[in-house]
Amino acid sequence: MAFLKTRGIVIKEVGVGEADKIITIFSRNRGRISALVKGGKRPKSKLSAGSQLMSYGEYVLYSGKDMYSVNSCEVLEPFYEIRNDMVRLTYAAHFLDIVMEIIQENQASPKLLQLLLNSLFMLTKAEKIPELVSRIFELRALTTAGYAPHVRSCMICGCEAEKVYSFSFSKCGFICDRESCISEDRFAPELSTGTSKAIQHIVHTRMEELFSFNLSDDVLDELGRITKRYLRDRLERDFTKLDFLKSI
Repeated sequence: MAFLKTRGIVIKEVGVGEADKIITIFSRNRGRISALVKGGKRPKSKLSAGSQLMSYGEYVLYSGKDMYSVNSCEVLEPFYEIRNDMVRLTYAAHFLDIVMEIIQENQASPKLLQLLLNSLFMLTKAEKIPELVSRIFELRALTTAGYAPHVRSCMICGCEAEKVYSFSFSKCGFICDRESCISEDRFAPELSTGTSKAIQHIVHTRMEELFSFNLSDDVLDELGRITKRYLRDRLERDFTKLDFLKSI
C-alpha cells in the first residue's frame, strides 16, 4: 500500500452514500487530488473536520484501486471566520470555482495555492473589502496560470509613456491613446489612471505586497468590469457564484 503525505486545502466535497465523502484537495506538490473519506459525513469521525470545504491541513493518503483514501489529517487552518459569514463564504466559493477550472492532477502549482490561501486569509480581515480581494484574486490567478495580460507598455507600439490606456481583450493587454494604436481595437474600453495602475500592480508585484492597496468605489467598479470579462474570455466560461449576492 503506497502512502502520500501532502499539505493542501479542500476545494470540493461530494457526499457518497450515508457516511462517506469524496473530497478534492489542492495539494502543494501534486496539484489536484481526489480522495475518499470513509465516514467523513459523521460528525464524530476523526476525519470530519479535515474533509470540510476550505480546510487546510496535512493529509496522509493511501492509494486504493481507483483513487486515494484519506488515512489521517491534521487541520492547520479551518477558515471558520469565512464559513460564518454568507458574503465572504460566497466570495470564497467563487475563488474555489476558479481554482477548480485551472489546476490539473499531478501538476503542482504552489504559487496558485499560496495565492488562494492568502486571498482566503484576506477575506477573514474585516478591513479588507471582499470585492477588492476578489478582483485581485481573479487577475492574479489568471496571471499565475499563464494568462497574464501585457500591461507594462502598449501592445501595439511598445510605448511606455504615462498615457491613458485602453484594455484590449482581443490583444490581451494595454493600448495607448495614439490614433494608430486605438485603431487596432476600437472596442477596447478606456481605463482611468487608477485602474491601469491597479492592474499593473496585480499582475507584476510580489506576492508579499499584492494586497497592500485600496481603491475608490469608481476604480473598483471599473477594475471589476475588466477582470470579470477577462476571466470569462480566457477560461471560456461564466463564473456565476457571485450572482447570489445580488439576491441578499
